[in-house]
Amino acid sequence: MTETKSSFAPLTAYSPRKKAQSFVQKDSVVIEGVDISGQWNKMFDAREITSYDLTHMDKLTAIPGAESMGWCYQCAQCIPACPVDNAGGDYGPRKIFRRLQTGVDIFNHSDMWLCTSCQNCVRVCPKEVDMVQIMPAARAAAVLEGNVPDELVEMFQNVSEYGNPMGQSARKRVKWTRGAGVDIRILPKDAQPVDVLWFVGDYYAYHDRGNDAAQAMARVFSRLEIDFGILGADERCDGDSQRIAGEPGLFEELARHNIEQFEKYEFAKIVASGPHAYNAIKNEYPKFNGGSGFPIEHYTQFLSQHLDRLTPLLTRPFAKKVTFHDPCYLGRHNGEYDAPRKLLQAVPGIEFGEMFRCKQQGYCCGGGGGGMWLDGFAAEHQTERLSENRVKEAIQVGAEVLAVCCPYEVSRFEDAVKSTDNDGKLEVLDIIEILDQCME
Repeated sequence: MTETKSSFAPLTAYSPRKKAQSFVQKDSVVIEGVDISGQWNKMFDAREITSYDLTHMDKLTAIPGAESMGWCYQCAQCIPACPVDNAGGDYGPRKIFRRLQTGVDIFNHSDMWLCTSCQNCVRVCPKEVDMVQIMPAARAAAVLEGNVPDELVEMFQNVSEYGNPMGQSARKRVKWTRGAGVDIRILPKDAQPVDVLWFVGDYYAYHDRGNDAAQAMARVFSRLEIDFGILGADERCDGDSQRIAGEPGLFEELARHNIEQFEKYEFAKIVASGPHAYNAIKNEYPKFNGGSGFPIEHYTQFLSQHLDRLTPLLTRPFAKKVTFHDPCYLGRHNGEYDAPRKLLQAVPGIEFGEMFRCKQQGYCCGGGGGGMWLDGFAAEHQTERLSENRVKEAIQVGAEVLAVCCPYEVSRFEDAVKSTDNDGKLEVLDIIEILDQCME
């Protein structure tokens, strides 16, 4: 019988391993005259967590809409996408999940109020952990428990009592129309059918810089011979930010009121000044009027369909370097990236360039999800405001003008220009203001 030789090396005799050396933690360690005492000694203690207190995790995931928080598997793709973490907030779904896992009561924690609902984490999450659903549901529970920042309490009270977050009288909602220089039909006084019911919004109606944009919009509509009307004093806050900030009951009250006003008049479509109103009327209001909804467009969508008539009216050059900030609620939430850019590219003499973070990867201004009224609270938990981070990026790409199309953003970015010492270097303008300036 032929002996078969193995191609492997011959086995060596088995010998048991030496017993592993044990380590002892010492209070004081000096090696060759160097004191290396310190935390490194503790590295030999067991550091893994072997038991978890899931009380608050279970409380959160039991709330309808917040179930997906339990789906996180700690891949951390959300963290670099989170604008709050990027601004030094130590934040993001993965970090919130870990805190919940280790027994942190999120219902009494700052994490509850820092999310801006920008949807960038949802964009990258492989497990579909949806903070845009989680946070409003969790906040609603926190509001019922009375765990609400004072800034939000004041805003909720103003909206509930006056129909707007500024706490201004409804009668003042049309005051801005006096400076527009064109006729504006106020439907409660003249109920004839119109092509466009313009939902003006709180910041266009009440804020000084919003007034500038509202007046510009009225002039542009007039020059385009758009047949439009507004609700005037009968319009109330769209409620979208209040819903996300934890007041679904207040949102429903506002939605039902505005729907009742819409149903009084004949119109072909609603045009909203702001992305938040656009999102609310398009995606949330149908829940309260039998699901039928209303035909609605953001003003950039509406005007971009009239470029054949608009472009010949833009006769005055705007020879400046311009970049554009994508609003989260127009872009990621509703998929509209082209309409604002079409309008800007139609402006004569403009030098348009993108920021590093744009379109789907666009950065957040910090105003969404209730953040518009939480700057003081956020300042305690972030190293900078999101709007400041964004202004620095606009400066970095060499822009002279930061163009926006959300009523929240002009005031937010103008404040950030000042606080980052860029006053005089960067101008913040609503796209509608640029179009108005280019018309004779």
